[in-house]
Amino acid sequence: MRRTDRLFELIQLLRDGRLHRGKDLAEELGVSVRTLYRDMDTLIASGIPVEGERGLGYMMTAPITLPPLNLTLTELEALHLGLAVVSKAADKELQKAAQTLSDKVDAVLPEDRAAPSSGWGFAVYPFAEAARGFVHMAPLRAAIRSRRKIDIVYASPDGDETKRTVRPLQMEYWGRVWTVTSWCELRNDFRVFRVDRIQTLDISFETFEEEPGKTLADYLNRVEPSEAK
Repeated sequence: MRRTDRLFELIQLLRDGRLHRGKDLAEELGVSVRTLYRDMDTLIASGIPVEGERGLGYMMTAPITLPPLNLTLTELEALHLGLAVVSKAADKELQKAAQTLSDKVDAVLPEDRAAPSSGWGFAVYPFAEAARGFVHMAPLRAAIRSRRKIDIVYASPDGDETKRTVRPLQMEYWGRVWTVTSWCELRNDFRVFRVDRIQTLDISFETFEEEPGKTLADYLNRVEPSEAK
């Protein structure tokens, strides 16, 4: 498994909000504890809201969802693209400007969805990987708004491709990688797909209604346990 894929899987394991021992995470990912510690250092340095330390364990302290109530997905795509390009520029002044602009955007987000003080970060995923998924952003947004199923061909980290019909529920941004949370009819369960791994996407004429056990709220209740009352 490539390191970028491993970091993505690590985020998925941590997003349940529970404390995870480094040894358990390493076993789940099939890597050494030393490698797991390096991956965690990378995630933390990139601004992913994770707390913990070696020997004790790690947990994600907040969701990393930017809802369209504050910044539309179109605006966020444009901002993300521009900052990613400028951050690669040779001009040091422009690189600094990209970082300060990112900080200003972070500062005005609502507290319950604001990025950490270190910002969303530029270190986890190369720009080219996120850019591959931009072509699917508009149809995904449209499908989510209209509650229409989509047919996709999806490539696994190993390169295997599967055809799936899914119900798109929510898009999220994870430090340069976009994902779409969906109900997958092939697996009969929730799945989180990396947008840049979607090879083809077609919006179906078939719409879907909210069904118990298949809604976004059901998914969030599974991965983000509610606080004890």
